[in-house]
Amino acid sequence: MKKIKIGQTDIEVAPFNLGGNVFGWTLDEQKSFELLDAFIEAGFNFIDTADMYSYWINGGVGGESETIIGKWMKARGNRDKVIIATKVGGPTGVHETDSSRRHILEGVEKSLERLQTNYIDLYYLHYDDEKTPIEETLRTFHELVKAGKVKHIAVSNISPERLRESLEFSEKNNLPKYQALQPLYNLVERKGYETVYAPIVAEYNLTVFPYFALAAGFLTGKYRSETDFSKSPRGQRMAQYLNEQGLNILNALDQIAEKHNTVPATVSLAWLSAQPHIGGPIASATSKEQLEQILSSTSLKLDKDDLVLLNKISKQKHANIV
Repeated sequence: MKKIKIGQTDIEVAPFNLGGNVFGWTLDEQKSFELLDAFIEAGFNFIDTADMYSYWINGGVGGESETIIGKWMKARGNRDKVIIATKVGGPTGVHETDSSRRHILEGVEKSLERLQTNYIDLYYLHYDDEKTPIEETLRTFHELVKAGKVKHIAVSNISPERLRESLEFSEKNNLPKYQALQPLYNLVERKGYETVYAPIVAEYNLTVFPYFALAAGFLTGKYRSETDFSKSPRGQRMAQYLNEQGLNILNALDQIAEKHNTVPATVSLAWLSAQPHIGGPIASATSKEQLEQILSSTSLKLDKDDLVLLNKISKQKHANIV
């Protein structure tokens, strides 16, 4: 399998990023271990989590996903064979969005302890609080890189203005620079990324790992009416996509999936992977069947007609632009 190099780093990953948000939420420890084992056995190596996963469902304080991944790596003795991305700065049950030095230094120690490792391969600023000076955040990350606790840094929820300012500051001051961006980007939510973030990505050679790659499950095709919302804990989110544009996209995915003898989720992820600067979509699975479907997107090659159809339909109208 061809590996993707993240930004200007020496990190190489298989072209799919397994979302760890379900670990400790809709999957218990045993089932999480089974999914992680299957993921590695299929030849993939990149796992995404965060210190805030998955407090908002279980009523915990965050870190449940990191804890499970840490136990799994220790049990399998495979830390050197996997690339771990985790995040700091997001809101949990005990703190608000915070990108300050104090919070990052506290957060990294807790994440390292839960992950049972002494380094994090890719450390994201999960949310920019928009009040901490970017210099403070970046110099704190520099401390962590110098100490060997973090290999490289990345960023997720940040304004395009603060993203550009951060990249410029790092370059001017010879500090670690964000190497990857994790934006909201999928077939039903395109304009926000493509209009304001994609130009920055191209200019600074960032690698993009989109979250909500399947629009919280809508692009799997299992939510086609309000009666389908009860199919999962995230079902109510589907109301925002269940409109004429969303249904037209699902119909196109059905058509292309039938042509390639696959499923809509696989087609949707393959479309995302075909876009410029995408290192791999982020998606989670709660069964081995789902895992096989999403991983098969890396071997599905959509032809020109497929891409033209999806681009045309998904550009007709943009919903929920950020």
